[in-house]
Amino acid sequence: MLALSARGVLPKVDYAIFADTGWEPRSVYQHLDRLEREIAQPAGIPILRVSSGNIRDDALDPDHRFASMPLYILNQDGRPGMTRRQCTGEYKIKPIKKKVRELLGYPYPAHIPQGVHVEQWVGISTDEFHRAKDSDVKYMRNRHPLIDMGWSRGDCVRYLTSLGLADTPKSSCLGCPFHGNAQWRHIRDESPEEWENVVDFDARIRKGNARATATGNRLLGQAFLHRSRVPLSEAPIDHVTAAEWAARQQEVSDDAESASVEELEEGVADGCSPWSCRGSEPELARNDFGLAS
Repeated sequence: MLALSARGVLPKVDYAIFADTGWEPRSVYQHLDRLEREIAQPAGIPILRVSSGNIRDDALDPDHRFASMPLYILNQDGRPGMTRRQCTGEYKIKPIKKKVRELLGYPYPAHIPQGVHVEQWVGISTDEFHRAKDSDVKYMRNRHPLIDMGWSRGDCVRYLTSLGLADTPKSSCLGCPFHGNAQWRHIRDESPEEWENVVDFDARIRKGNARATATGNRLLGQAFLHRSRVPLSEAPIDHVTAAEWAARQQEVSDDAESASVEELEEGVADGCSPWSCRGSEPELARNDFGLAS
């Protein structure tokens, strides 16, 4: 959407907003810098980077209130579970809304007069049209230009390729539990330093986040980043067949989850975005860029 706007295919937007969790892959920050330098700045479109903090540091800080990540849980009785997903709201939606209020001239807790609003573009393609929703606040009105244009994910990829941006990385937290095995392998094989980072984090949240542990609410079970519910350093992230996955799942009895081999490999297809976040809970969440005009 940013490139389409910058090149006049879509109307020129006033701003592009990137909500930074503080724990994106290095490749995402490098890509964002390139977009700013080669596409946004020449078109006169400011990219605003907003943040509620560093999600990794916050999870490991006993003095910091933490909005939980969707960690995979192995309870004491051997039954599987999953923690609530609050991170999207805290680290994506909250800072975007805060910035939009500031741009309108009514920072919280100021009342925004009726009729004052931004038009916010959400990058949902036709493949995900069922996720296109209205905003939950009156001062933000959602629009879905890619759906209006009839563009699929494939159309977006072809357009990015034509601009020399075929290597656009997937934006999500480095240690997002919704990664598929392919993404975990990519981190392990292509970025050893980042792999060490997520393996360390996985080990340190085994009993839940530091704040909960410090206040006497220690997890009665074990938490993991990988859905196999074994330490990430030992998780079966190399490509597995359906039979191999079924055998692995026998170790975790009565698991209510089900996933195709494709989903295990690629992760949940819907992506992780403030306004269309993957996961079971209906929650307004994140597009890599919220654009307001």
